[in-house]
Amino acid sequence: MRLTELRLPLDHTDADLRRVILKRLGIAADELIDVTVFRRGYDARKRAAIVLTYTLDIVLRDEASVLERLAGDTHVGPSPDTRYRFVAQAPETPPTPRPVVIGTGPCGLFAGLLLAQMGFRPLILERGKAVRERTRDTWGLWRKGQLNPESNVQFGEGGAGTFSDGKLYSQIKDPAWRARKVLTEFVKAGAAAEILYVSKPHIGTFKLVSMVEAMRAEIESLGGEIRFSARVDDIEITAGQVRGLRLADGETIAAGHVVLAVGHSARDSFRMLHGRGVHIEPKPFSIGVRIEHPQSLIDRARFGKFAGHPLLGAADYKLVHHCGNGRSAYSFCMCPGGTVVAATSEAGRVVTNGMSQYSRNERNANSAIVVGVTPADYPGIDTDPLAGIEFQRHWESRAFEAGGGDYKAPAQRVGDFLAGRASTGLGTVAPSYTPGVHPADLRDCLPDYVVTALRESLRAFGRQIHGFDMDDALLTGVETRTSSPIRVTRGNDFQSINTRGLYPAGEGAGYAGGILSAAVDGIKVAEAVALSLVGAAAS
Repeated sequence: MRLTELRLPLDHTDADLRRVILKRLGIAADELIDVTVFRRGYDARKRAAIVLTYTLDIVLRDEASVLERLAGDTHVGPSPDTRYRFVAQAPETPPTPRPVVIGTGPCGLFAGLLLAQMGFRPLILERGKAVRERTRDTWGLWRKGQLNPESNVQFGEGGAGTFSDGKLYSQIKDPAWRARKVLTEFVKAGAAAEILYVSKPHIGTFKLVSMVEAMRAEIESLGGEIRFSARVDDIEITAGQVRGLRLADGETIAAGHVVLAVGHSARDSFRMLHGRGVHIEPKPFSIGVRIEHPQSLIDRARFGKFAGHPLLGAADYKLVHHCGNGRSAYSFCMCPGGTVVAATSEAGRVVTNGMSQYSRNERNANSAIVVGVTPADYPGIDTDPLAGIEFQRHWESRAFEAGGGDYKAPAQRVGDFLAGRASTGLGTVAPSYTPGVHPADLRDCLPDYVVTALRESLRAFGRQIHGFDMDDALLTGVETRTSSPIRVTRGNDFQSINTRGLYPAGEGAGYAGGILSAAVDGIKVAEAVALSLVGAAAS
């Protein structure tokens, strides 16, 4: 049975937890057989009295009588069945041509894994390199300012999520427990078991590398094939049906079921699809900067005297402000104890993102502070649904120039930004961004309405978290790739609305945001592909 909303002091013992369970259920000690933590979170709304909150799965000697006695209690009931069930299995002779997955980010990786586990032996194509080679290329930009456009933070095995905090929480509705399947597979691949029950699970970059390799090995052991440095340059469509793919090296591959999981930075792929007549529509996204504070400041503001408690770890935050100019500003991808990283995939542009290791023990906290933009803001949107991409490129190029033209990022003290003057030096908050920052005026790298909204929101956030708008807090620009500026529109069958056999998926196609939701979307699309393949084989 399941017991929810059980609240205990931060420093309780296992014996305390057991006593509270017995009292809550009104049972004797010998009636309680086993306790499993399904979810553990914390409530820090009262900093002087932070409590842990539990959802527990409990085995009792006489569960039925307890459930009957507590039938009116909304926090007591049967435990749900969280096991994932495959929707199909491939026939003994799998259909040909086999399904193709483009991209090995969280979405593509889980689409490929599920198809392999169902017996469909997918072919997975990745334009970038295997994760360890890709890591070396990424460090080449961070340490030497040398960009490889095909192997970087955005492109390569593991996708953009590999170089991030590895957050694994989402607000998606998930009645089929697909998210549980994702977490279970991650634990099987080497993630800490705690991600199954902590309320804000994360993995960290270094652990993600080995996990991605383990998942690749499972896909291959089940008959799947993964090819790296295999960029798809064209797609063959006949009478509205996908027929094949052409790779950058000229090879052609027959394909009737293609999962498009290319990520939000595959701009050349989106242009190719648009040229081939695949329906694409513009969508909103957000643009802004990264902000850095001492992690100790955020810990004290959120946890008070409990700052540094091992069960709480490094503190995070989530902030939203509705601005006077009609825009909304909010924190995004907050990385406790992390670093700001260079995330461009195109030469002559600067893009920021955030990353944390599992330990989250770096000195700074960082987060994107971004402002929503809509297709109405994109110049040329009346004639080009991909105008949002050019909008991103414009501000990324301006940031490259403001940073000095060598992949350093423009940076500005918050005090200078609020006062409307360029920074000529830095303060007490040391920047974590590599290959380095250049003091600048971020007004040169952002639309005026974004600057106005950011100024107002920083002051508002300073009223919520004391010190958030401190003069020496550091802003680094620009953050443009919060989500895809386009959507490759799909129908209820998960196929493109005008191209049969093409399954747009994940963040790049406009259907997810973050590792967990992208992975869940990959599972959904794999299920749709499997059902289509089984149906085709049966007919």
